[in-house]
Amino acid sequence: MTDIKELFADEVVTRAIVRDVELPYGAGTMALITLDNGFDHTKPSTFGPGGLTSLDEALDSVAGRGDLAAVGVIGKPFIFAVGADLKGAATVSERDQALRIGKLGHEVFRRLGELEVPSFAFVNGAAMGGGLEVALHCTYRTISSGVPAVALPECFLGLVPGWGGTQLLPRLIGPAAAIKLIIENPLSQNRMIKGRDAFAAGVADAMFEPADFLEESLRWAARVLRGEVTVSRTDHTAEDWSKTVADARFLVDMKLHGASPAPYRALELIELARTASRDEGFDAEDQALADLLMGDELRAGLYSFDLVQRRAKKPAGAPDKALARKVTKVGVVGAGLMASQMALLFARRLEVPVVLTDLDQARLDKGVGYVHAEIDKLLGKGRVSGDQANRLKALVTGSLTKDAFADADFVIEAVFEDLKVKQKVFAEVEEVVSAECVLATNTSSLPLTEMASSLRHPERVVGFHFFNPVAVMPLLEIIRGAETDDATLATAFSVGRSLKKSSVLVKDAPAFVVNRLLTRFMGEVIGAVDEGTPLEVADHALDGLGLPMTPFTLLQLVGPAVALHVAETMHAAFPARYGVSDNLARLVAAGKPGVYAPDFSLDAEAVALFSGGTSPSTAEEVRLRALRALEEEIRLMLDEGVVAAAQDIDLCMILGAGWPFHLGGITPYLDRTGIAEPRFLPPGVASVPA
Repeated sequence: MTDIKELFADEVVTRAIVRDVELPYGAGTMALITLDNGFDHTKPSTFGPGGLTSLDEALDSVAGRGDLAAVGVIGKPFIFAVGADLKGAATVSERDQALRIGKLGHEVFRRLGELEVPSFAFVNGAAMGGGLEVALHCTYRTISSGVPAVALPECFLGLVPGWGGTQLLPRLIGPAAAIKLIIENPLSQNRMIKGRDAFAAGVADAMFEPADFLEESLRWAARVLRGEVTVSRTDHTAEDWSKTVADARFLVDMKLHGASPAPYRALELIELARTASRDEGFDAEDQALADLLMGDELRAGLYSFDLVQRRAKKPAGAPDKALARKVTKVGVVGAGLMASQMALLFARRLEVPVVLTDLDQARLDKGVGYVHAEIDKLLGKGRVSGDQANRLKALVTGSLTKDAFADADFVIEAVFEDLKVKQKVFAEVEEVVSAECVLATNTSSLPLTEMASSLRHPERVVGFHFFNPVAVMPLLEIIRGAETDDATLATAFSVGRSLKKSSVLVKDAPAFVVNRLLTRFMGEVIGAVDEGTPLEVADHALDGLGLPMTPFTLLQLVGPAVALHVAETMHAAFPARYGVSDNLARLVAAGKPGVYAPDFSLDAEAVALFSGGTSPSTAEEVRLRALRALEEEIRLMLDEGVVAAAQDIDLCMILGAGWPFHLGGITPYLDRTGIAEPRFLPPGVASVPA
């Protein structure tokens, strides 16, 4: 039987370093354990067998010491700890190995809550997964107001918090709040909370500012030990746990339709926490962790995680950063909603002047007003200070003429999706900007090379395709035209990084990546309805994947007119594979926003427009039809060199289309299910992060 330490041969061991600290006010001696893997904050501390053994040995050294008043745990600068060594976990091949990993974590961490003296967790930096569970095992917790991330992201990856989280957190903050942290946040694109939010939720007992966090935490601990501070906790055992869990299960069903087992196992464990003893609860976590570590979902989740954490940070094909030009002012052509969202993002992230232009003063005022109103909302939520809000507002202005772009280094257009309109806009901008000013287009489907063909400097035109809503969606498709030079491309990637977007280099091809695949996918589903498949059957045929929304819900979000326009564009490029639905055209002509009424029931009048078909398909037939179409399109895109590799298509679909993280990217899913023959990815690529 393989020793689990052999599975973690490459583990970067987090050492538990013990030193004695004399507490203020004569409260006695604390043994302070620092968790440190020897690297700076860019390589966070994690726990494999080596790290767990080091913490166990540290606890051995303090156990039974009669001179101690308390034991404390803190992390290295900016990092408390971020959980298990997932790279090693992905190599587990036997259930017994998985079970031993769970048991080892419980055996070590629980000692913090079972010492002869109180234990204190001083959460000085990011605390995620097993790192947060270390803190939960302690008797008391303080947290820095500057902590950027507190989370239990396991369900996001296809696991459950397996070292005490599902048992300790519900009893500490109640089942509803625990479900939010353990399940809802991970399923919402792995949302994390900050230190202030964690304190407000009751995860920590006290909060202090970063500058003197440890000193204040030690003073607070001393006062607790002296009885001067009493920590009161709410008894959550009287809550209706069953109803809370049932309500949460309903929401998970709505989101995933049973596609991912991890959130359901987490709900079972949270429900168990109400009545289980510590031994029973921890044993149940061990069993769940062992089952999930052996499943395909974890491998898929780790593949997705590797894409967004590594590949997204080193985009394939991006030029040398040194070629990027400095951007000190941004111009935005247009003042509609998309343009206004972009202006706000540029101002917030780049902190440079941003000027919008439009032909109509009322529209221009509305656009600038939108930006200022959004800044006021950020101020109201405490996301920016009063001074910051005033500075941001001053940065965003409007102009009726493009002369305002004369000193801009980066101008992006967000006007109507019409090639001739965009060509005219760029020609006008080129007359006033410098020869090195980057001209970017937010087009979602039009040919970039043709757009730049009449310019004196087509080499400085680049595609800069955001997804809506701009502030939320993390993907940025950066498109290189036939003439785009390396300096322009490097500048685009540099700006993308500054905007905190994940950028993917895309060839100038119809609809690029996400819209090309979504249009093909939507076209197959709509086509099935056109042929006579009941709309509800077709719309829910892919529910088992756990997609963020059904195809016709997506149609409602995008808008039928936009969907029709893109379908027509793609039909012109690839008439054999992309059709244009007459029924969809009738929906647009009728002015319908979609097939659903405001209460999400089907709009009978809209549904009636999809008529005339006499060859209905089953849900399974629709599902296979859509997936096989995606497989064909992806293979063609790779043959055309639209992106560097299949991993880039996976990254685009995860970040730009909400492809479920737990499915591990669209190409490994098509590989696993046998739809892709031959496979898109070589063996092992979708199983273990590179």
